[in-house]
Amino acid sequence: MKPKLLLIIFYALINLGCVHQLKTENPRNESITLQKSPKIERIEITERTRGTNRSTVYAPFSKITLDNGQKTTENISTAQWKEIAKQAGLINLSKMPSFPSPTTGRFSDRALISTLIITSEGKTYTSSSFDAGIPPKELEGLYILLKGKTE
Repeated sequence: MKPKLLLIIFYALINLGCVHQLKTENPRNESITLQKSPKIERIEITERTRGTNRSTVYAPFSKITLDNGQKTTENISTAQWKEIAKQAGLINLSKMPSFPSPTTGRFSDRALISTLIITSEGKTYTSSSFDAGIPPKELEGLYILLKGKTE
């Protein structure tokens, strides 16, 4: 009887100590481990140049836009916020400041200077500056979701 009890206890302890990892296949058939997405609390896009100062803040249930001091508030649905948070969760936030901008029009007033600021789990991550409408490729999916495709 004791060996069976010890075997059951041993089995239970092994199962309690194991952590489940979700694995998926990527297009090259390599097994990768998906990490838990961080909790996104707030996302802000700023666009600035001489004479223009625009900031749009996305948070659960709201979108607040400040355009040269004029404030507008819109409601966003839970589904919209979940899609935004899901897209932001795909970004490696700690590397965000090092994402290179594909263009340099902001240096000669050909484009607004944009930055993307994401607050996740109490920590703020700020991208390097980029031309409005042309974000770094790592931020493109989120940018298009927030601002729409600009051509």
